[in-house]
Amino acid sequence: MPATEDAPDVDVEHVGDGRHLTRVTRVQTTSGDAGRPFVLVAGVGVAATYFEFLAPTLAESGDVFALDLPGFAGMPRPGDQPTAAFFADRVEEVLDHYGLVDPVIIGHSMGTQVVTEVLIRRPEVRHAVLVSPVVNDRESSLPLVALRFAQSATRETFHLAMTALSAYVLCGVVYFARVLPHLLRYRLIERLPRVAASVLLIRGEFDPMSPRRFHSRLVAAARDARRWEIRGAAHSIINAHAIGAADLIVRHAKDAIAPKGRMPAEKAVVPPPPHAGVDIVLSALRERFAEWWSAARGDEAGVERAKERHARILWRAYSRSGRDPRRAVGAEKATATERPSRKDETPAM
Repeated sequence: MPATEDAPDVDVEHVGDGRHLTRVTRVQTTSGDAGRPFVLVAGVGVAATYFEFLAPTLAESGDVFALDLPGFAGMPRPGDQPTAAFFADRVEEVLDHYGLVDPVIIGHSMGTQVVTEVLIRRPEVRHAVLVSPVVNDRESSLPLVALRFAQSATRETFHLAMTALSAYVLCGVVYFARVLPHLLRYRLIERLPRVAASVLLIRGEFDPMSPRRFHSRLVAAARDARRWEIRGAAHSIINAHAIGAADLIVRHAKDAIAPKGRMPAEKAVVPPPPHAGVDIVLSALRERFAEWWSAARGDEAGVERAKERHARILWRAYSRSGRDPRRAVGAEKATATERPSRKDETPAM
């Protein structure tokens, strides 16, 4: 892991091996191979739990820092206005604290707005990834956004739906309602031209919240952008299709990816563990509930214990499937080298 030093005006409390609290931002780390670090910023109302598949897969290439931003995942709700700029301040605190000079910064959904603000402030960052960026500037009214969200939700997995539901409960209706107007007012297409980094845009085939035409306009507005689509995916690519998302992210960071293309679903999806019995499923659900309950009570040690136990449970589930479990969830250091084949990728959109 990178050396950790206290940054000025940042109150960082160690809360367990691999997890820390930065002011009101929880940072969950996954130790990886010696490469550039990855910083993961989730969408509105959700948490680093969304990255349960993506983080260990990216850790094959570098250390991973997944953030629980203020007000989400049981973190304290700030008195400040929850704008993209406010959340960008918190991300910058994490970058400074860990000494991350040139990380690959990945944002999902609302997290793309936060990441864009960070990139504008930090032109030294060379690569970033905007997954399922929002809000489409031509459909930014609340009724339309709600409709598109509902349409996308019908394509998500049950596991993802339960993960999202628990996160939204922790966030709370009142705070979610405070954040949402800022999200709807943010114009990504107007801010992106100020970004100097090379940006990769990724969308799911069935994601009406982040449609193809919106991506076309974003690419045209950006200084340096690539665009890829993952077939069969909806809005939450970073969970159900984490294998493909990680592959695209790593290749983008190495400038080893075509300007645009489509990835087949079978090369991207995280397969279900075929030999996971009812006992493992129930145990995993129990630990997710324990994490939720601990977060609701402000018990950071309880959150850590639940996360670690959940990771070990999924590790066992995937190890029984015949796949290298380090390719799946829960590994502190993922070192598997098998990569998805690229021969079926479509090089144009």
